Amino acid sequence: MHELAPYIDHTLLTADATRAQLEKLCTEAIEHQFATVCVNGSRVELAYSLLEESDVQVCAVVGFPLGTMDADAKRYETEAAVDSGAGEIDMVMNIGLFKYGDLKTVINELNAVRKITTNKILKIIIETPLLSKSEIITASKIVEASGADFIKTSTGFNGIDTTTEDIRLIQSTIKSKLMIKASGGIKSLRQVKKVLAAGANRIGTS
Repeated sequence: MHELAPYIDHTLLTADATRAQLEKLCTEAIEHQFATVCVNGSRVELAYSLLEESDVQVCAVVGFPLGTMDADAKRYETEAAVDSGAGEIDMVMNIGLFKYGDLKTVINELNAVRKITTNKILKIIIETPLLSKSEIITASKIVEASGADFIKTSTGFNGIDTTTEDIRLIQSTIKSKLMIKASGGIKSLRQVKKVLAAGANRIGTS
């Protein structure tokens, strides 16, 4: 397990998560030396205070889980998370706008959030289970062009698991140093090893 720990974002995004659960999440992250704890924006400040003396970063989700809010709301949410101590941001792309072809608005939104996170890690969630293969390719190219650090497969909130085929498709599409975060239905050591072998660089799991 120790050799896999740096790949894992230890995640708690449920609506009813308690302070005790968050404290436990951070304690486990420090103990195992996970890459980050991934939490909702309102929990960033507490998580940061619990992790400040460790090497574990705080990752905040933005536009989660639907990604459909106004771009200004995502920018504000990103700024607030960074100000509260987040070192990494996982933002949900506007899937609806993307699917009906308003790529200009999607691109502008990604670029705006990238400007706020120039010295932070930015991951863009494209929700692969809701996309066709051609849409995954297009989304991957858009995320790559935005200068994001990672493309993330899924929120895990749509009821469909991430597949290794999706990860391989993304990997075959991108040409830069853009990395891949696999998330959604990854609950076992076997699954972790499979997605890493397929090309993932980070794992999101609760």
